[in-house]
Amino acid sequence: MPYFVYRVAPNLELRYIDTKDRYQEARTLVRSLREQRAEDDDGDYRLIFASQQGEAERLLSTPRDERVIGED
Repeated sequence: MPYFVYRVAPNLELRYIDTKDRYQEARTLVRSLREQRAEDDDGDYRLIFASQQGEAERLLSTPRDERVIGED
């Protein structure tokens, strides 16, 4: 399964960037995009492992639960 690279805006607006077959290539691309972004850019670059582009977009647009660390 391929790795999809997206730019994710704060309002969960997704913009497709590229698809890579290897994790190392996708990770390198995301890291370089993060280094090159402007300081006033509030979006983030993410990679997602999915079988197809539609699934990747669904996974990225689904809000994630807050992580609970330890007990209350």
